[in-house]
Amino acid sequence: MKFHPLTSVLLLLLVSITLKADTYTIVVSQQTSNDTQWQKVVEALQKKHAGANVVHYDTNVNKALPTLQTQHPRYTCFVATPAEASRQFVADVHQLTRLYDQDPYTDTLWGILTGYDAANALKIAQHSEPLTIRKVASGTEVALGMCQEGLWYDELVQNKQVVKSPNGSPEQQKGPADTTHALANTLTDYKADLFVTSGHATERNWQIGYRYRNGFFRSSRGKMFGETIDKQRFEILSENPKVFLPIGNCLMGHIDGPDAMALAWMNTVGVKQMIGYTVVTWYGYAGWGVLDYFVEQPGRYSLSEAFHVNQHALIHRLETNFDPTEQVVDARSNRSVQLTPNAAGLKSGLTVNDGRGLMWDRDTVAFYGDPAWEARMSPQTKAYDQSLVKAKNTYTFTITPNRGVDSFKPINTNGAQRGWRPIIHLLPHRVRDVQVIEGQESNPVITDDFILISNPRKCDPAKTYRVVFTATVVE
Repeated sequence: MKFHPLTSVLLLLLVSITLKADTYTIVVSQQTSNDTQWQKVVEALQKKHAGANVVHYDTNVNKALPTLQTQHPRYTCFVATPAEASRQFVADVHQLTRLYDQDPYTDTLWGILTGYDAANALKIAQHSEPLTIRKVASGTEVALGMCQEGLWYDELVQNKQVVKSPNGSPEQQKGPADTTHALANTLTDYKADLFVTSGHATERNWQIGYRYRNGFFRSSRGKMFGETIDKQRFEILSENPKVFLPIGNCLMGHIDGPDAMALAWMNTVGVKQMIGYTVVTWYGYAGWGVLDYFVEQPGRYSLSEAFHVNQHALIHRLETNFDPTEQVVDARSNRSVQLTPNAAGLKSGLTVNDGRGLMWDRDTVAFYGDPAWEARMSPQTKAYDQSLVKAKNTYTFTITPNRGVDSFKPINTNGAQRGWRPIIHLLPHRVRDVQVIEGQESNPVITDDFILISNPRKCDPAKTYRVVFTATVVE
């Protein structure tokens, strides 16, 4: 894929597609569609999303591109068996979904709907009740101040845990030295709505402690087990619907066989949506950044939206800070390319290593589940508010700081590549013929389906942060 650096303060995209934009498209291989049990998964999605289109392909998912370009759905769900949902398939979906139109960004909210078997995938497809996330549990530090309630155990400091009761403040407490049972209990007894993990992992296990000896979560044949320091092994079963963010784990999203952890999370731990690296992770932008948008802006984005908004931020960072290249990540060999920072990148302090890291992350994090299913944090007061108002063909995007000079600063810095994400608002419909009439100094990027402005960093509480533009709705 070729990168086109922005050469002005505004990206004007004249979207030429005039066909009516469809809402939801299901993409499935002909072989999987011919399987009676997997066809039930497709039919369940069609029933849940009335009017959903179905696109078939033979052996290569890229063959679906011409039809997807014509339909340009807001949501694209790739139904795939575990054997199909490979590392390369995830990379292919990333690249395919950036090609619906001419801009370099992802053009649809996509998800790969799979499961340990067809019955597991069918349960995920049939689940429709939205999830409001009130309880958060984590094996690493998270911003509990932005959550209704929750608890986390420190992967870096033994015996450290932080707890927040409903409407209370986070409080540090002494936790167990081995947190295997404690973390399992957050899934089975506490019934967390969101589970977050980091640290060392493979396709078969999660090493709970990062800087000290702790237990493991291990998977086998669609089941999840805890294993304590003294080798006590127990099964973990949880039925309440939840979402899972292994934001810092290597390989948690790589489905390489029936023992893969991703399949166990979905099959016996109640996970309806999750992300996960299909490769080892070292840079972290595509993983940790999901917390910046999802947990730390509670209620603003669904998990599907937060994942894709973070992808927009990643692509924007590449587009604006690095020179063009014809090279792409080869997901099969895990190699990445070297990009050279341009003047903007050098000014921002970015290096060749940042370019390599962004390219490493770009196509390697999977999103599993129905992309249109709503999982959203319980709304809390945010660091800043943002709103989009439409009057005829004029749109006004306004950002209102709530924390004074600290409104745009990172809320939590645990992990890698945290904070300073651009401010992004998804448009309610696709647009074309965009013209900015106010706010050019914010360097807005306006595509057919979102508006982005770079993080202002230094907040002036007395300033009005606003972009006004005109556009035509794509019918």
